[in-house]
Amino acid sequence: MELWFTEKHTANVGFSIKVDKQLYSARSEFQRIDIFESPEFGRFLTLDGYMMLTEKDEFVYHEMIVHVPMCVNQKAGDVLVIGGGDGGAVRELLKYPGLRHIDLCEIDEQVVEACREYLPQTAGRLDDARVSLHFEDGLRFVRGCEDAYDLIIVDSTDPFGPGEGLFTKEFYGNCYKALHEDGIMVNQHESPFYEKDAYAMQRAHKRIVESFPVSRVYQAHIPTYPSGHWLFGYAAKQRQPVEGVDFVGWKQLGLATKYYNTQLHAGAFALPNYVEAMLKDVEAHA
Repeated sequence: MELWFTEKHTANVGFSIKVDKQLYSARSEFQRIDIFESPEFGRFLTLDGYMMLTEKDEFVYHEMIVHVPMCVNQKAGDVLVIGGGDGGAVRELLKYPGLRHIDLCEIDEQVVEACREYLPQTAGRLDDARVSLHFEDGLRFVRGCEDAYDLIIVDSTDPFGPGEGLFTKEFYGNCYKALHEDGIMVNQHESPFYEKDAYAMQRAHKRIVESFPVSRVYQAHIPTYPSGHWLFGYAAKQRQPVEGVDFVGWKQLGLATKYYNTQLHAGAFALPNYVEAMLKDVEAHA
């Protein structure tokens, strides 16, 4: 008998991966956590039945959510990662020798424990001395921070369930307050392709535009996410994401990446017309 994992992207579209075996299954206080082994994508993590990462393509997501803002501010020393219990964002951040400290705020400690055991490719750097783990609600954590970080990475699940509070105007306003004068916030921004995802993307963008003077969107291709076309939000108090960025300086750091490069960085902010139209529609009402 063949075993397949299927995620419904819409009522009419599903994404299926053949599974060799299930490695882990548990229900935490917040969600169901499953880790599977597959012949095509290696091990993969799902939360409440939604794909979070696979060993084969997680590098795309984690490199793009980290290296875009870190290239813009290569001197960033203090970083807050909200969500990100799989450790992939932390792994990429620790490639920067000048980084002083990372606070990782993950609501579900069981996600971290499961990823440490079964997904060491992503979670293997969580014990670094520069990383502090906080197992609490990101909305509550950031509320108590002021002028504390150069960069905030919102590596959240989708805007329902445990991640719902990380898509509110209050949350983005608190992130603004928690950043230094030239701080940057990036977030996973959903997909523009399917109607439900596009609505969540527009709603988040509207609230970020209302909170930050600089608000842009960039894209990446992630095969196992709905439609494969995924967006990230870039928000800042001052720094533009492409104009004036020291791309030469970033190349001189000599960091090893599989997806991200500086040409891609600039090009990722050139969006398809239909996405631009969606963004302008909500910007006009912000």
